[in-house]
Amino acid sequence: MDAPKKIRITDVNVGMAKAENYCAYQERSQQEVRNKLYDLGLWTDAVENIISRLIEENYLNEERFAKAYAKGKFNQKAWGKIKIKQGLKLKNVSPVLIKKSLLQIDASDYMGTLIRLLEKKAVTLPEKDPYKRRYKLQQYALSRGFETELTVEVLKNSEL
Repeated sequence: MDAPKKIRITDVNVGMAKAENYCAYQERSQQEVRNKLYDLGLWTDAVENIISRLIEENYLNEERFAKAYAKGKFNQKAWGKIKIKQGLKLKNVSPVLIKKSLLQIDASDYMGTLIRLLEKKAVTLPEKDPYKRRYKLQQYALSRGFETELTVEVLKNSEL
């Protein structure tokens, strides 16, 4: 069974229309759009031209994307700042914008989310040894992208 052939686009206007639709559907980073356009078969000059036009027409805004990404991953998936930062780095967002997007996360909401995650996980842990239990909870919080110091502080102050 052969894989279906990818349709290659050579017309810049068709590429622009596809990119506009792609950006209008949800917030995208410049790198995501660039990859999509390369997948469509456009050349480097055409891709960069389309991206600059998308920025001019406000279809593409890296700051808006970074803020939406950080807010969405925190609110929907309860990711910590470390994991969000890593995700934004993978999308080639600048460090300045990453820092700016992480600042919009409220500190009290952040702590509340961490406590809620740890309480929920503690209920499911069968481990009886308090040291192993605490270690597993700490590892869980780290895997969700929360800072070590913050996790240790929460575990020290609570009876999980």
